[in-house]
Amino acid sequence: MLAIGLNGCTAPATDDTLDRDDDPINRIEIGTTNTVVTLDPADAYDQASNVAIYNLGDRLYRYRANSTAIEPSLATALPQISEDGLTYTIPIRQGVTFHDGTAFNAEAMAFSLRRFIANKGRAAFLLADLVESIEATGEYELTLKLAYSFPAFTDLLTYPGLCAVSPAAYTIAEGDFEPNTFVGTGPYRLADYGSDNLKLDAFADYWGTPPQNEGIVLQRFSSPANLYNAFRSKGIDVAYQALDPDQIRSLIDLSEQPVGGWQVISSESPSISYLVINAQQPPFDRVEVRQALAAAINRDLINERVFYGQAQPLYGLIPPSFPVSQPVFADRYGKTPNLDQAKALLLDAGFSADNPLKLEIWYGSNSPSSRLAAIVMQAHADRYLEGLLKIDPHSVEAATAYGYLDKGVYPSFVLSWYADFFDPDNYLKPFLDCAEGSPQTGCIAGESQYHGSFFYSDRANELLAAQRSETDPAKRKAMLEELQAIVAAEVPYLPLWQSKDYAFAQSDINGVQLNATQQILPFATIRQVEPTLRGGE
Repeated sequence: MLAIGLNGCTAPATDDTLDRDDDPINRIEIGTTNTVVTLDPADAYDQASNVAIYNLGDRLYRYRANSTAIEPSLATALPQISEDGLTYTIPIRQGVTFHDGTAFNAEAMAFSLRRFIANKGRAAFLLADLVESIEATGEYELTLKLAYSFPAFTDLLTYPGLCAVSPAAYTIAEGDFEPNTFVGTGPYRLADYGSDNLKLDAFADYWGTPPQNEGIVLQRFSSPANLYNAFRSKGIDVAYQALDPDQIRSLIDLSEQPVGGWQVISSESPSISYLVINAQQPPFDRVEVRQALAAAINRDLINERVFYGQAQPLYGLIPPSFPVSQPVFADRYGKTPNLDQAKALLLDAGFSADNPLKLEIWYGSNSPSSRLAAIVMQAHADRYLEGLLKIDPHSVEAATAYGYLDKGVYPSFVLSWYADFFDPDNYLKPFLDCAEGSPQTGCIAGESQYHGSFFYSDRANELLAAQRSETDPAKRKAMLEELQAIVAAEVPYLPLWQSKDYAFAQSDINGVQLNATQQILPFATIRQVEPTLRGGE
């Protein structure tokens, strides 16, 4: 999932107050600065919406807690896969009901997946070109046929948007979405969806382990400062997504003091941040110019000055948690800035102190960390590159950026990526794949155009398609390594850092867990040990 910075989308400011009037349910109160854009799983493609949908719905498969292992959810076993890798036969769970009382079966699951594709929402591409047919081949048996073999398909089925929705509450029609309601099978049912909060009730007829709480209120705060203050004053039980790095550091430090006493929960995040470079915009259409930027970057300085060591310097698009990850930028340009190489490349490209390379670095106005990273890169270039590179940071609202990123407006942009499913393919295909283009024109239609790099490579397209269907792990590893090497050589993207995910919980709250595979906060395990009064109630 593409994000303009780490803080997601924001909505108009509110008074940040929790509405508890006449609410008979003792809800766990979770604070966030992120906005739930839609509750329709066929159209959601932002992190906050997927957190809500993950907790309201069930998918065929899920990741086991604190693990990358897949286990059945609405399925009862892992799929039976045909020898050619094209047919997946999945046994479906019995005795499950939707929030509206409709019975769940294989046909209902087939309906949900067909709707995900046919309604053509923002994430429909995940299945559209891959799945050829979806059929209920028995009351509790689902058969999926793929257009081509894709070994990571079971991982893909864990994506939050691929949950079951009630056929009685939804329709299949292009563009027909239900953003303000949700009727699924999950541990919570939707109680209320307001402009600044989301209320969930524990679903009494849930088929699985019932939630450890009566309900949840997900409260949106208009700024990280308001979220920080609300948590410190015990106005909320849990703070999650997204505090600024200095606020995270403060809460970590205070947690060990009598004034704090709260819990710090952290996890490696599947989120990566990077600088996308428009490879079709002069002078960045010259590979030596992009390589000079790669040689000049000081990732350790960004981690130190922006994140206080809370992030991890990133030397490739695939995070180190994957065995196939290669630190290709460190191998090619060095872990520390190779200033001599950067200067030589810039001089060879015709730049000088009198004629410096001018680089506009754009970032989302809602992302303080991206702003600070751009300022750190600017200061580093001014100090060490002898006037050969002048960086000019610019901010823009996320909504505006999304509208112009694929138009070629920005020479570079600090972006973040949340994995849709936990497989290396999801860190390469959305960046490099191009359906239409050439080395001369760049990508004119495809995922690299959408990303704003406009990168085109016949070899990259060939490798992307081949690794998706390759069942031999050693052969696939070799293809993925070559793709990573292409990124380091051509530099349409500059990997910068991999985030850590943080949540903070009051001392009387237990069961807060972070899902490292999907950057999700599961609500059902959270419980209050001893009810206490909050915020002067």
